[in-house]
Amino acid sequence: MKILVINPGATSTKICVFDEENEVMRAGIDHDASEIAKYSHVVEQAPFRTEAILNTVHENGYKLEDFDAICGRGGLFKHIPSGTYKVNDAVIHDIENPPYGEHAANLGALISKELADKVGIPAFFVDPVCVDEFEPIARYSGLAMPGFERQSFFHALNHKSVARKAAKQLGKAYEELNLIVCHLGGGVSVAAHKKGRVIDVNNVKDEGSMGMDRGGTLPANALVNLCFKEGMTKADVKRIIGQEAGVYSYANTKDFRTVEEKAFAGDENMMGAFKAIAYQLAKDVGSMSAVLRFDVDAIIFTGGMAYSEKFCEEIGSYVNKIAPILRVPGEEEMRALAEGALRALKTNEWEIYE
Repeated sequence: MKILVINPGATSTKICVFDEENEVMRAGIDHDASEIAKYSHVVEQAPFRTEAILNTVHENGYKLEDFDAICGRGGLFKHIPSGTYKVNDAVIHDIENPPYGEHAANLGALISKELADKVGIPAFFVDPVCVDEFEPIARYSGLAMPGFERQSFFHALNHKSVARKAAKQLGKAYEELNLIVCHLGGGVSVAAHKKGRVIDVNNVKDEGSMGMDRGGTLPANALVNLCFKEGMTKADVKRIIGQEAGVYSYANTKDFRTVEEKAFAGDENMMGAFKAIAYQLAKDVGSMSAVLRFDVDAIIFTGGMAYSEKFCEEIGSYVNKIAPILRVPGEEEMRALAEGALRALKTNEWEIYE
């Protein structure tokens, strides 16, 4: 069985072809920033991205009729349990009327269905960022008002894939283990995986450790003062805490490799930022350990920053007494999408988005 995998990013789209579990083609399509800027809404980018995908598929010697299914990355849909979902009208409605905001990832399911419909094959998405398996206690924040309930947004696709991979290394099923998975990328998320379910997560969209350009948990009163600063708009505040905060605000770069290189070349400011993000991530690991009542089989570091042994060692210096640490650097998103679609095709079973 052949699967076409589509993963849209802010200014690029990654595509892969898998023959069963073997990756046989990979391509990255860079989109011109001026083309992206023409559109007020992400969903409006679908036609030109679709054309670019079709062209790349054909240039690599494939046609849509070659595929048994197309699987796209999922985005900010309604909260749903983990799984492989068939793209249906309800998904398309929520892409066109996004309940939690716009993101390029929303286009994965939309484009997949548009292409799949041309040749009568199924379109799927797997473990979107809105996967929600929280236990009820985890939803409490500190304020009983609408909009203040803690929500589950995290790098679910890579979390789940890496957790299963780590479970194999440990010789057990994912559903048998308690794991803490730390996704260390441009955005960071630290989650408690209890017997196959993510029962709590600190995600940098709202809370937890800072990321490379996101603020994570910020002092509440200082944030209120920023919101009411003269001339400050809602858009300004969201830009600052979501794009200009985190390590970037201390180091003036969003490239972790630059931070690490300069830190160990003697730059004290860079070393401060390097150690601070590791410190904050370690605190998140500690909090997720408490969620699991300190019954933790392993702590897993994944994502781009997990390639750095020094960084992982810095975090580990705080938390290595909790559980063994496994390092699975990089991301497994494309393979995870393909494997999810293959499971659905072979079992003829998938989840229904409502």
